[in-house]
Amino acid sequence: MGVDRRKFLTIAGLTTLTALGKKASSVLPGNEDSSAVFDPMQPVSTEGKRYALVIDIRKCLKGEGCHDCIDACHLTHNVPDFGNPKDEIKWIWKEHYEEAFPKQEHPFTDKGLKEAPVLVLCNHCDNPPCVRVCPTQSTWKRDDGVVMMDMHRCIGCRYCVAACPYGSRSFNWRDPRPFIKDVNAEYPTRTRGVVEKCNLCAERLAVGKIPACVEACKHGALFFGDLEDPESEVRELLGSRYAIRRKPDLGTSPQVYYLV
Repeated sequence: MGVDRRKFLTIAGLTTLTALGKKASSVLPGNEDSSAVFDPMQPVSTEGKRYALVIDIRKCLKGEGCHDCIDACHLTHNVPDFGNPKDEIKWIWKEHYEEAFPKQEHPFTDKGLKEAPVLVLCNHCDNPPCVRVCPTQSTWKRDDGVVMMDMHRCIGCRYCVAACPYGSRSFNWRDPRPFIKDVNAEYPTRTRGVVEKCNLCAERLAVGKIPACVEACKHGALFFGDLEDPESEVRELLGSRYAIRRKPDLGTSPQVYYLV
């Protein structure tokens, strides 16, 4: 029996919609109620705010070997642990001072500081190159400065990975789900072939909480707040202490500040 063009297109369209529906539901295994999971596309009220993160390097160094902030971030956001650097996915990690700040050091910089591991993450730039190169708009900057990602929209082109001068984006070469020890049902897991990065805990900000890394820090080294609020702690710190940023000469205007 033949099928005319109109009927064929109708059948094809329904088949495509069904397949897409299955794909969307498979993104959140074990969580049938998708409304309970953070949706990065959900509108939020960010008018008049400009968020920033401040890191006190010397206070951080007091917790030698401490990685509570990293553990909290990765646990909250279902970051997989593949157990090898080749497949590593990271939202927040540590680099040596000289690598993090290649143009900040000089021959007389405190040796202890130059050799120290420094906490690094997405800088949530005011002028983010990753946003400009994304062909699907799966990454964008909110009015409050948070550089967001919709991992479900990402096509894995990795243009953003190449554009980011901070190495803040990771690509899932393998299916990450089997490598998540304790799945947080409130945050979506990812699939193979997509990029991910720090979102400054946008899901926590939406309900009035501070980022998980800041909350987990027991050395008082991490501070989060609104730069538009002249009475905020971050404004007070930046007004009274000398702070540096990573690669500011690139014109990205990073919004993670380091107190030295």
